[in-house]
Amino acid sequence: MTESPWGPPLDVLPALAREEQSLIDVLGSEKWTPAVHDLAAGILGDKLRRLSSDRDGHDVPPDDGEWLVACRQLSPEVLFALLVDSNGQLVDLWKKVDLDEVLDGVPRWLTTAREYAGYWVRHQLIREALDLPLLDEAAFLAPVVDTLLRSLPFALRDVAAPKGKRVAITVTGLAGGTWSATRTADGWVLDQRPPPRSPYAGVTTDPHTLWRLSTGNLRLADARAHLTVAGDADTCEALLRAL
Repeated sequence: MTESPWGPPLDVLPALAREEQSLIDVLGSEKWTPAVHDLAAGILGDKLRRLSSDRDGHDVPPDDGEWLVACRQLSPEVLFALLVDSNGQLVDLWKKVDLDEVLDGVPRWLTTAREYAGYWVRHQLIREALDLPLLDEAAFLAPVVDTLLRSLPFALRDVAAPKGKRVAITVTGLAGGTWSATRTADGWVLDQRPPPRSPYAGVTTDPHTLWRLSTGNLRLADARAHLTVAGDADTCEALLRAL
């Protein structure tokens, strides 16, 4: 059996259900700003497109700009009601989906995890816009970091390194917080062995720098003060840019 480059399955459904409820609690109790309205509309759009595509077979390329413009005509009360309703429908959908199914080379469990990470990130931006504490307990944050780093083999696809060499990313403050990838003849594969003490190239950072950098909410130039690198300099730089 060919080893999956994405690593073992990751179950984010328990965290997803709790994150959704927490977001509903925030949106239902706070006064929305225009930024919060747009972020909530973006979350709703992703959820409705998933329902339309996976459940109803209606697959149309998204136009996020047009969607946000259209949603600005809706009141916070209407958007809130649609979000509440879509959450229940998505829970029913995920219960029926075979998360081990592979579509276009990507397992469904990874697609679900990526969507959870996307929802969580915008949820945090909503909390920041409302000057509220982040939802960053390990039960919520660890699956996000894990999901982002599952894409490491793809992000490293153009990074050259000798066969058998391992690179590692260590995220402080998380249990088992080191992810490594090994260069094979066919590319990079996530490595589930204990992390190497001296990887060919290694990066250490905190979880908030990682998720902000990986999701375009922090520039690499601004993140460097929170990053520590070790090993082959060129590969370290490529690793940082891959993030």
